Amino acid sequence: MSKKTEIQINHPPNDTISSLSFGPESSQYLIASSWDGGVRLYDVLGNNLRQKYVHNCPVLDVCFQDQVHTISGGLDGGLKLYDLNTSSEANLGSHDNAVKCVEFSTKMNALITGSWDTTVRIWDTREKSCVGTYEQNNGKVYSMSVVDEKLVVATSDRKVLIWDLRNMGNYVARRESSLKYQTRCIRIFPKKEGYVMSSIEGRVAVEYFDNDAEIQKKKFAFKCHRNRDKDIELIYPVNALSFHSGYSTFASGGSDGYVSVWDGFNKKRLCQFHHYDTSISALSFSSDGSTLAIGCSYLDELEKPPEPIANPSIFVRYVSEQEVKPK
Repeated sequence: MSKKTEIQINHPPNDTISSLSFGPESSQYLIASSWDGGVRLYDVLGNNLRQKYVHNCPVLDVCFQDQVHTISGGLDGGLKLYDLNTSSEANLGSHDNAVKCVEFSTKMNALITGSWDTTVRIWDTREKSCVGTYEQNNGKVYSMSVVDEKLVVATSDRKVLIWDLRNMGNYVARRESSLKYQTRCIRIFPKKEGYVMSSIEGRVAVEYFDNDAEIQKKKFAFKCHRNRDKDIELIYPVNALSFHSGYSTFASGGSDGYVSVWDGFNKKRLCQFHHYDTSISALSFSSDGSTLAIGCSYLDELEKPPEPIANPSIFVRYVSEQEVKPK
């Protein structure tokens, strides 16, 4: 019997899925945070809910620190460290406003959080203490990405701040988004050549860190997650991005209910999956690139909400080479 291409996960969250993340070195364990206040750990192979813990407010992001610890932050500004082995939780500390982004750099052994209080903070999870607070030019943190020592922060005023976690005295660069509208998501290329970012206006930009003029010529932006209805072009927010670690191709998910996979270096769409019944709110490739988790949640974006509104759902797709490998 061949393995199914895609499975729907049992016992999904009851409200908007804010983020998904596979465990390090594993496509078996998947963690999901939700606006229902819950953080859920799924065993994908067994398709069951293994653990759940709660915040007393919507949870906006969650990440793994290692195979047995997760860290989550939410609308009340609080941060929780959870031990999956002992089912015990500890409060790490807090921001002065909602925690929007939670990332862990294994290389730097540091937790990095971004908040609507316009700061990024770095935490020592063993000491449960904040070891640095860094102002993001008065911009609320909307999205953030960390790969090793590289940190990019996309803020509410369409700015992108590039940082080096080894030296946080000042940011390395401050750039204006090449997209005209509000940023939804930003992700660094696995090999750190640059980053991709998406906006509410059906566009994705591919940017490079190197300021050399020849390298900067390669940057571009493209339209996606749009469709035509008679003579009207419908434009949808691009809510989620996730990189395939092996091929440096990336998936995008939009409020049109589609997931597409792109080759950013060659400016090509590799594939588009079937239509999901509501907006794509979160995406996460597993570290080995074999599997893509897809979070679907209605995001209150249509003037006239659908009847009925689709329940939140999580799909796990076992991707094929032709879907993710550059041609």
